Amino acid sequence: MNPRLSQKKHPDRLLILLALEPEELTGDRGAFFGSILGSLNHIYVADVIWLSRFAQHPQKYAALSTLPELPSDKLLDQTVANDLETMTIIRQKLDEIIINWCQELKSEELETNLNYHDTKGNLYRKNFGQLIYHFFNHQTHHRGQVTTLISQQGLDVGVTDLLKLLPEQ
Repeated sequence: MNPRLSQKKHPDRLLILLALEPEELTGDRGAFFGSILGSLNHIYVADVIWLSRFAQHPQKYAALSTLPELPSDKLLDQTVANDLETMTIIRQKLDEIIINWCQELKSEELETNLNYHDTKGNLYRKNFGQLIYHFFNHQTHHRGQVTTLISQQGLDVGVTDLLKLLPEQ
């Protein structure tokens, strides 16, 4: 672990990650996808796969027309970024697509169904709004794991409880 960061508080999670040594980012920590960077790769890959499915919605969202292409749409453990700098760049671009797509969504579309194939080729038909809920819940799940991996490095990522982050009205 980088000794200058041990037990320090850092409100900006990206700064925490940038300060970690490469082996701290890529070392197998026993998580579902091995390392911190492996987990970030998984979140990215799963997001692209789900957004590609959402792009098949009859609404044909303009924001989803610029999705990045993956080497495979079947491998949830593929590596699309070998370092944090690359991950940061591609994640920021993907987040812009997600924000623009969310601005296109209309509430009545959430009541429709979406047909899609999973990574094994199985066909499903599910409520579109619930699939979107899963999309964001999946990110939250694995980001929580990344937070745990960072904490195991002796770093304090600060408050992550959404309730504490919501502004008082």
